Amino acid sequence: MEQLIIKQIETKNVLTKSNLPVSDYSVNPYVGCTHACKYCYASFMKRFTNHTEPWGDFLDVKIWPAIKNPQKYAGKELFFGSVTDPYNPQEETCLRTRTLLEQLQGSGITLSIQTKSDLVLRDLDLIKTFPDARVGFSINTLDEAFKDDMDKAVSIQRRLSAMKQVYEAGIRTTCFISPIFPGITDVPAIIDRIKNQCNLVWLENLNLRGSYKSAIMEYIKERHPDLISLYDEIYRNGSRFYWETLDRSIRSYAEENRLEYVRADDSMKNPFDAPPVIVNYFYHEEIKKTARKGG
Repeated sequence: MEQLIIKQIETKNVLTKSNLPVSDYSVNPYVGCTHACKYCYASFMKRFTNHTEPWGDFLDVKIWPAIKNPQKYAGKELFFGSVTDPYNPQEETCLRTRTLLEQLQGSGITLSIQTKSDLVLRDLDLIKTFPDARVGFSINTLDEAFKDDMDKAVSIQRRLSAMKQVYEAGIRTTCFISPIFPGITDVPAIIDRIKNQCNLVWLENLNLRGSYKSAIMEYIKERHPDLISLYDEIYRNGSRFYWETLDRSIRSYAEENRLEYVRADDSMKNPFDAPPVIVNYFYHEEIKKTARKGG
């Protein structure tokens, strides 16, 4: 890895209207992400930001004018972390996420945060002031060695510990099992581990596109050669069979464990009752924007 390139950039607004099924606005206090996930879809942003550095080797720290009238976002859901992690290690000193939380105090927004970091614990005092706030942790393996192959974020154990602390603080908590690597990610094992310390489980399949497709396929070839035919079937031939089979398997698992299991475009009873609700986001192209109220 080359030396990390960090710079400040000025931006007019850190909130962007969102097309995500889970929010009205996307909030990204940084450009780039030093967690350097090998499968990160957000690496496509380099096409628009003129960064030539490898994904994970740069971070632009956004500076924006103070939000003078945060109440104009009242009733809207703001999703922190659609194309960066709002708790990159650099957030510890840059404080851009914490600054924004302070600026949004009393705004009446619904706050959603997605992270791979336990640094979010630092801001529990602020997060708890937002009614119905949600904090999600991305966990797609319990194998620390595989995690280290894929990203530079904190350990799975630290994420699990942080999730428990957020949940016990009375904040709605999500485990985002994403991306699910076919033949590698053990979804039931992860749910077994976290089902007593979160309200909601999101499932998302590994989508391979853009520059990282070849890197992931090469990794599978080198480290999991027994899976290469499966990955060819899914990612070269476009087969859905694996995901349809996994869908049925998780539905059976949920029934056996008395958990609610729905697809993202289905109606839900109460997505934050315990035990957790499992939500399948496998088929993004079929998800309606209105489904976000289930997440």
